Amino acid sequence: MTEPRRRPPLIRPYMATGGRTRASRHLFDVLTVLHAPGELPVEGLSPEQRQLVDLCENGLLALVDAANALQLPIGVTKVLVADLVASGHLMTRKPIPRAVRPEDHLLERVRDALRAL
Repeated sequence: MTEPRRRPPLIRPYMATGGRTRASRHLFDVLTVLHAPGELPVEGLSPEQRQLVDLCENGLLALVDAANALQLPIGVTKVLVADLVASGHLMTRKPIPRAVRPEDHLLERVRDALRAL
């Protein structure tokens, strides 16, 4: 069975950014982690910006997940995020790097030490 087609957005994505296609000064990766401290009022923000702040107030959210929730392209979401970071409504951090597995001999030493207890 095929999935139902998504309805097109009521406004075009470039309208959400005021016609801008690039973020003002911040470079974000799709895995950049977003968080809204919730300290600033959201009056004066666009509906998309308000929705983005609301999404990020509940915890940490990756930029790609925010774009999916907003149903906006990544580039548009990056512009919105840059504006919200500049205004203090959002905070960002780099994604958590992949953990490096310790060497086998170190794990064996830890195992042996635990067994000796």
